[in-house]
Amino acid sequence: MAAREPVIITDKDQMRTWSRSMRSQGKTIGLVPTMGYLHQGHISLIKEAHKRSQLVVLSIYVNPGQFSPSEDLSTYPSDFNGDIQKIMAVPGGVDVVFRPQNLYDYGNNCRYRDYEEEREARRQKVVSCVEERALGHETWVRVEKLEKGMCGKSRPVFFRGVATIVTKLFNIVEPDVAVFGKKDYQQWRIIRRMVRDLDFSMEVIGSEIVRDTDGLALSSRNVHLSPDDREKVSSLPLSSIGCCILKL
Repeated sequence: MAAREPVIITDKDQMRTWSRSMRSQGKTIGLVPTMGYLHQGHISLIKEAHKRSQLVVLSIYVNPGQFSPSEDLSTYPSDFNGDIQKIMAVPGGVDVVFRPQNLYDYGNNCRYRDYEEEREARRQKVVSCVEERALGHETWVRVEKLEKGMCGKSRPVFFRGVATIVTKLFNIVEPDVAVFGKKDYQQWRIIRRMVRDLDFSMEVIGSEIVRDTDGLALSSRNVHLSPDDREKVSSLPLSSIGCCILKL
């Protein structure tokens, strides 16, 4: 069977129109949210989405809202053409790749005009790259208890950024099912709780961890690990590896 090339959508209104058109035909939609630089862990999420829905949308968006200005947003690995080839190698592929450019840019009229207000925003205790760029985005989703502790201790903007961008993706794609990896276990629990508390009409699926031959959970960021880093992380208890990767 020839590889099937996905439709690539970059505009959020076009993405929403596509989803609503498919749903009006009685089709169910599965969403696999990613930040790109796909690996076999992501491929397992695509396969799981195929089991639970008739159509699959994979999003690729490196979310500035979950990075602080001192973190690795600018060096996060990317290979869009390689990602498309990996997707096409999966039986069934995906129907749509949603690749928005900036989900926090609301046009020039929404940028801060008052520079005192902008400086004050940057003085706040919790600052992400979105606030640093003064794009005018003000609304954040927080799961207050579950975001505390573990990875949340060292990355205070991370989980509110994840919860917010996932909410935006859910509102744009309007999926019936969304599939996340349990590698980021705290994140998966937070999204499940958010969906419950905010009455999203959808199901959140947790897919089991996919590991490399040395036992390290597959992660896009692993490309930045030196052999010494890999050895150190692989020697840690499996329950702590996920958060450790986030800090490296």
